[in-house]
Amino acid sequence: MRLSLDHISVTDTTPSQLADIAAATGCTGICPFLHSMAVLPAMPDYDLIADPAERRATKAALAASGVTVDLVYPFTIAGRTVVAAFEPALEVAAELGAPLANILCYDRDPARLVEKLAELADLAAGYRIGLAIEFYPPSQIRTLGDALALIGAVDREDVGVTLDLLHIMRGGDVAGTMRHLADPRICFAQLSDGPLDMAAERLEWEAGLQRQLPGEGSFDIAALLSALRPGLPFSVEAPQEAARKAGVSPLERARRAVAATFAVMTH
Repeated sequence: MRLSLDHISVTDTTPSQLADIAAATGCTGICPFLHSMAVLPAMPDYDLIADPAERRATKAALAASGVTVDLVYPFTIAGRTVVAAFEPALEVAAELGAPLANILCYDRDPARLVEKLAELADLAAGYRIGLAIEFYPPSQIRTLGDALALIGAVDREDVGVTLDLLHIMRGGDVAGTMRHLADPRICFAQLSDGPLDMAAERLEWEAGLQRQLPGEGSFDIAALLSALRPGLPFSVEAPQEAARKAGVSPLERARRAVAATFAVMTH
């Protein structure tokens, strides 16, 4: 069974370390950030785009482990985004063999967002990389319906959806969303767990820092898995900030997350 380890599960690692941990825990792929992010304060300071040595280390770790890059971050479209500025990141993503770039959308102008997404899709296609729009309640694309409507407006086969179970649960209309989970435009899924409700001001904290492991919360993961199309690639995206602060190593946190994910996927 293929499973990717998402960088958010163990943000206190470089991409090369993430690849090593993925291999050690039985994962076949990783979903790394190409550079560190200030909003993820535990993340080491690195930049695969500007630092050839770190890029070589990551490629060496991937080659040694047989782990693949399945999805890359961060690609964010905002009002002032200049799409051409993404080209160096796409070049590195292609060098790492990534088939998909994850897209978050914060541009408040719907027409401009469609234009920029189409421009980015054109640019990414030159590197054989597809786009996967991640709907996220704090962004402008809050639900699966929003993401599918945006894809319809762009009207390209190489633009799909990253589906995060957490965002389904926090975005509202869970029942309506679940009816569309077999849509072929969904190209990647991310698993975690949590309580049924979360305060609005805690959504970003939960998403980036502290989720429950699959099977530990109240999400109906079995229903999600049965509704998705067969063969869809998955990752475990379950940050454990409390365990990190308690001194639990990235390897052990990854082991816990992967074991919990395999347990719910095979139950």
